[in-house]
Amino acid sequence: MPTLAPAAPKALVTPLSTTHPGRFPALRHVGPNWYASVMGTAIVASAGAALPWAPALAPVVRAVTVAVWALSALMLLAVLAARAGHWIHHRDQARAHLLDPAVAPFYGCLAMALLAVGGATLTVGRHAIGESAAVAVDAVLFTVGTLVGLAAAVGIPYLLVVRHRVRAADASPVWLLPVVAPMVSAALGPALIPYLPAGQWREALLLACYALFGMSLLATLTLLPLVFARLVVLGPLPVALTPALFLVLGPLGQSTTAAGHFARATPAFAVPETFAVLYGVPVLGFALLWLALAGAMAVRAVRRGMPFSMTWWAFTFPVGTCVTGAAGLARVTGLAALSWLAFGLFALLTAAWAVAWTRTVHGVVSGVLPAAPPAPRPATARTR
Repeated sequence: MPTLAPAAPKALVTPLSTTHPGRFPALRHVGPNWYASVMGTAIVASAGAALPWAPALAPVVRAVTVAVWALSALMLLAVLAARAGHWIHHRDQARAHLLDPAVAPFYGCLAMALLAVGGATLTVGRHAIGESAAVAVDAVLFTVGTLVGLAAAVGIPYLLVVRHRVRAADASPVWLLPVVAPMVSAALGPALIPYLPAGQWREALLLACYALFGMSLLATLTLLPLVFARLVVLGPLPVALTPALFLVLGPLGQSTTAAGHFARATPAFAVPETFAVLYGVPVLGFALLWLALAGAMAVRAVRRGMPFSMTWWAFTFPVGTCVTGAAGLARVTGLAALSWLAFGLFALLTAAWAVAWTRTVHGVVSGVLPAAPPAPRPATARTR
């Protein structure tokens, strides 16, 4: 049976060779996708803090979310150090990652990891390090993360068009990662507005967040039809890549979260609240539809022997954005049903995070995850 996935031209994509491991071979295969573990951990802290817990549970929840935030901060430092070592000692592999259309989009995860930890620092970490320090840390991580996100949102699609060679069969939810990063900035930027001088500074940041919102949303609407068309025409993704379907939830949940934060950033006006409801409710509804579809595909993949990989972290951050989106809508509308939805999604998030984190630690300690990945199997025509 003929394959649908093209072979990468040798002149364009450097093979991911393992014949010259160089110094620190354990770092050779630590790709940008490892930042997803930082994102997935930080969102657990932020999502937990966004829920309307009973007053009796508030101290316990605060202690737990602070611990998870601290873990995410340590993971960010560890992955940043590992990735720096990767670029220093394995530049050939790093360049190959940039020229590989399956790996390059994960550079958007660097921006989102910085933003997620920064946002969690202001929301949760301030209880441990103080508000002034939390604002300073978040301001730095937000600024750097936004700049990195903008670079990824332009640079990775540029490489996709100019250097990569892909066909319709290669369309993947992973392509959304670079363009989702500005939406994360749009959702987290409003939290910094009260700490800016009144007037021009606050208005500039708010309008910048609206611009980032539109940038990411329109880019997502451009790419998402390609992803769905690939599924309908060519069938399910390969079993090992099935968790990537959950990445579609990222722009949906994050944009709903952003709309809710816009409403809180401008409490004197009714228009942002109306926009949050009119936009957020339909988008959250579609997110639930996609969650059901992706969940069914994940069950199918598990039954067919889906192995653990770092792709499993796709089960965490995108679901976490739906938690914060539902919680934001609950605050705006006052509907208890939305609060219960947020709690239900949070239960799913924590379960997925516990599995992914435990399996990742085991894979790192055993040396399985840092080892060279197996050669990808070519995509074939639809199988049932």
